Amino acid sequence: MHLAERVGFEPTVRCRITGFQDQRLKPLGHLSVTNTNSIAGRPVLVKQTVQCYNEILLEVYYILGANAMTLAFFDSGLGGLSVLHHAMRVLHGGTFLFYADEDHVPYGVKTHDEVRRYVGEALDFLVGKGAEAIVIACNTATSVAAKEMRARFPIPIIGMEPAAKLALDLDDTRRVLVAATPITVHGEKLQHLLGRVDKSHLVDLLALPRLVTFAERGEFVSPDVTAYLKEEFASYDFSQYSALVLGCTHFNYFKDTMRELLPPSVSILDGNEGTVRELRRRMAEQGIEEEKGKPHVTYYYSGREVCDPEELSRIDTAMRRLAEVYSIS
Repeated sequence: MHLAERVGFEPTVRCRITGFQDQRLKPLGHLSVTNTNSIAGRPVLVKQTVQCYNEILLEVYYILGANAMTLAFFDSGLGGLSVLHHAMRVLHGGTFLFYADEDHVPYGVKTHDEVRRYVGEALDFLVGKGAEAIVIACNTATSVAAKEMRARFPIPIIGMEPAAKLALDLDDTRRVLVAATPITVHGEKLQHLLGRVDKSHLVDLLALPRLVTFAERGEFVSPDVTAYLKEEFASYDFSQYSALVLGCTHFNYFKDTMRELLPPSVSILDGNEGTVRELRRRMAEQGIEEEKGKPHVTYYYSGREVCDPEELSRIDTAMRRLAEVYSIS
């Protein structure tokens, strides 16, 4: 029997229940009440209120935001920390979950079927941990799997999109270089985006797969990183370009080296601000209230909570690095 049929709500309250894990009714999603003056149609979490199988399992409605909001960020590796870092600056509080699929990084060289499977497993896990919204903080995963995940899960799923439109809005006469992973560069999603926003065909694409490898091993500044970027940038006349768009969240770690190699007239843009703006819009739409106070973050590697001091130190180093390069543009 469907959960909505088992739970004895008052007849004046019409509702839709989504995202509950099991008959113990652990809340994984929210209850949308559409006909009650007391809650006024806002999404609510359920604590223990209603009679089910002759046991009182549910008793009080909680408006979303009355308890700590739980927002999840997912990436193939540690690149998505750049999105989490920006979100924590903007949102100022709440409970955050960060899932790095360290068992399968990098995604940029995997098949589409593999990426879809990995993303599905990760989002299943995060929903099971009570995520009220999930940011796919990975351009590759967004390109391959975001549409399918939105159809599969009843909570907001926010993806990444290279900031090509922003770059063209800022300057629609000079060229724009979008750097990403191979699977994003060759993917249909990016081509559709450019078909919408790049009417003058000003955007060029560049795959930089080795930057993901450098980032995952914490090699943010080195002669090898500089040599690699110099070689990849060598064929471009940057006097003709207005912006370099970072189409992979791993690439943010290298903004200082990129800044040194590019002329001052070329801006460095990423999609983090736009992604977090969309997250806040979807939160407001769903009635998820932003919280103030010290944020709390739990980190996971492919479903395993990160407790090892060495790995926590690795994450801390990455976050400090992101703080260092945050204002570079």
